[in-house]
Amino acid sequence: MSIEIGRRLVHASGALVPGAYLLDGHVLETGTVTWPVVQAVAVVGLLATVVLEAARLHGGLEHAIYDRLTREYEQETVAGYALYALSGTVTVVAFEPRLAVPAVLMLAVGDPVSGVLASGGLRRIARPRVLAGMFLVSLALAVPFVPLGAAVAGALAATIADGVKPVVGGYVVDDNLTIPLAAAGAMWVALAAFG
Repeated sequence: MSIEIGRRLVHASGALVPGAYLLDGHVLETGTVTWPVVQAVAVVGLLATVVLEAARLHGGLEHAIYDRLTREYEQETVAGYALYALSGTVTVVAFEPRLAVPAVLMLAVGDPVSGVLASGGLRRIARPRVLAGMFLVSLALAVPFVPLGAAVAGALAATIADGVKPVVGGYVVDDNLTIPLAAAGAMWVALAAFG
């Protein structure tokens, strides 16, 4: 398996927890994977991530997984998976499930799809096919949860977060940090403004 496919599969694995929540809530109906359980799993996952990242960056923790799944520019800085865990946790703690679940899925599913469409190479603004792909996937993920106007707002925010790479203090802002927060925030604003 290529390194890029491995990275995308790890990225997509972030859909497991919200997927388990949806499966339990809408199919199995056992009441086991409740929203507080999802929030607790996210917080515990974030704490574990902080420990691992601190050990990797400052404690000399080396592992083949880090060598294979982190990018070269992440060797001396906080890795994308840690930003993913941070933004996903903040999203599930700060927003209700109908906003947080599609926002996290936009990161877990939409971002890898746009990565495949981008076919390598970092661009300041993504190609139109990448933007269109991210928007359509994000919209499809949001429509089952919120009205169309809010879904469009969330998908547009996720697309901008994914497709436009701002530079702050010489560092590119990682879309793993911005996608779910921007998407959930935009849906929340749209619902507050238009119901």
